Amino acid sequence: MQDSALFWDKTADKYAKSPIADEAAYAYTLDRTRSYLSADDSILEVGCGTGSTALLLAGEVGKITASDISPNMIAIGREKARAQDIGNVTFVAAGLSDGALGDGPYDAVLALNLLHLLEDVPASLQRIHGLLKPGGLFISKTVCVPKAGAPFKFRLLKMVLPVMQWAGKAPYVNFMEIGELENRITSAGFKILETGTHPPPSRYIVARKS
Repeated sequence: MQDSALFWDKTADKYAKSPIADEAAYAYTLDRTRSYLSADDSILEVGCGTGSTALLLAGEVGKITASDISPNMIAIGREKARAQDIGNVTFVAAGLSDGALGDGPYDAVLALNLLHLLEDVPASLQRIHGLLKPGGLFISKTVCVPKAGAPFKFRLLKMVLPVMQWAGKAPYVNFMEIGELENRITSAGFKILETGTHPPPSRYIVARKS
């Protein structure tokens, strides 16, 4: 299995040029996320990729710290911010356990298309819980176990992923059942406020720090 940071570094340019797979679902969850944010909020996005979502949300909040384990992804994000003249997004090459993220507290932490890529989800959720202010929001979208109704590409990926990982062509991935994911979030000290599957098998969850 290839080191995750190295994998995303190598694919950063291709990732930045790839179109959104389901624009309607992306727009819907982006609007739902906006509805929970306020103009003076301090936001952390973990696993921000090249920063597209952070830059789209920048006008809705006070400031955003956009982090990713891939320095190449972060470099692209910084360039996009400069090109769009957006000054309230700070890009940081760091993982959740990295001290560069500080101790918060943040009004909200976003983890969009990330949790299924983390090896220790319980520890990651505890870290997120610690970064949030009391009553802060954790907003996530996670690819879960593909079911019969999920797009074929997800079911195919589940079948070929072990071979790709063995060949060093894919990072660590763990598809959880929706119930398992939600139980882990509540066990970490969150109360789930909203859920949805947009699109299958991606589970969108908004949770509040208890």
